[in-house]
Amino acid sequence: SSHINPPPPPPPTSKQTRLHIMNRFFRLPRHARTITTATSPRAVTRRTHTIFGGVATQRSLLRQHQRSFADASPRESVTVAVPATSANMGPGFDTIGMALNVWNTMTVERSDKLEIHVKGEGHGKVPVDDSNLVVFGVKTAFKHAGEEMPPLRFKCHNRIPFARGLGSSSAGIVAGLLAGLVLSGKEVPVWGSETFLQMACEIEGHPDNVAPAIYGGIQLGMNNGERWISSRVQTPHGLQAIIFIPESIGETKVARAVLPETLTYKEAVYNISRISFLVNALNTNNLYDLQWATQDALHQPQRSAQFSHMKPVIEAAMEAGAHCAYLSGAGPSILALTSSAAGDVFTQRQEERNEQAVADAMAKAAEANGTPGRIFITEPTQRGAHVLQATPSFSDRGRIHLFREAGEV
Repeated sequence: SSHINPPPPPPPTSKQTRLHIMNRFFRLPRHARTITTATSPRAVTRRTHTIFGGVATQRSLLRQHQRSFADASPRESVTVAVPATSANMGPGFDTIGMALNVWNTMTVERSDKLEIHVKGEGHGKVPVDDSNLVVFGVKTAFKHAGEEMPPLRFKCHNRIPFARGLGSSSAGIVAGLLAGLVLSGKEVPVWGSETFLQMACEIEGHPDNVAPAIYGGIQLGMNNGERWISSRVQTPHGLQAIIFIPESIGETKVARAVLPETLTYKEAVYNISRISFLVNALNTNNLYDLQWATQDALHQPQRSAQFSHMKPVIEAAMEAGAHCAYLSGAGPSILALTSSAAGDVFTQRQEERNEQAVADAMAKAAEANGTPGRIFITEPTQRGAHVLQATPSFSDRGRIHLFREAGEV
């Protein structure tokens, strides 16, 4: 179901109680909340954030009670999972993104020195020192909690392709922040402040990847002049995501460098109309409109010279029956959406769905263009970043048992 940010809570009293989300960072139904006592408020500060296309001054701490950190129990180790994300979705530049069912997992445990072990995607390419984004995320979480990061051992199992436009950087940021908050024993408010989102955007600079990485699903994000805010967009049932992932990497800095400094009214109106149709098509399950709703004038045409495979692979996906296809994030991956999946797709007749035909068409077009790569077939996920395991456990072994897909937390 869709969410909107609720109004800020009333001003706090000296010992005002407030609601906390049981999984501490993400929206859950009201019955899944527990009552805790807020700590004393922190001082309000101002920060300046650089946003693509201009500089906006925002209050990163809105009110004292909105940005206060609540003390919980520090942990010796924690294992977290964070999904891949596909940003922009055509016209929604720096504004909209979708979480995908491809996950990085990371275990962080207290140690006597900094260690980083990486397996899977990015092995041998991502840094294994404190410049790694997962370390920076943990360090940022401890800093926000008023502490220094202790020596830690990181064990990263990466399934999200590195530097391919599928949110690997945002996954690292969000994984580090989540692990850092759990290890330091701090909880942050969500309602009326989205503190976790503020912390992630302070590092990333825009919300289109970090918002779906945190919350799951399809997320809109913007800066309202005071802070970053997000809103969930309905995800139609049965969507399948087919992703062509080139062997070559794409650097966001390079992809942004080709974008123009100014736009015409015609280009602005073009994208405003498409993003409006995109949100409406998703919310109303009108998938027919996606073929136009994912068109773009702000970044895809400019990046087509950098990615010669983009246009032929998109056209091949559409001709094979995809609802839409677009450049994922800053590229170079191309994502197409199909539907008709019901239940477990491996039990559904192939002729009732077309993701395999679309995948084959995209692969052949890329090969004809001389662009080697691979295909992922997956689906959107409504689940965002979350804790898989922790030591000590979050469960009260005598009465309350918290379960997730990996078992008891």
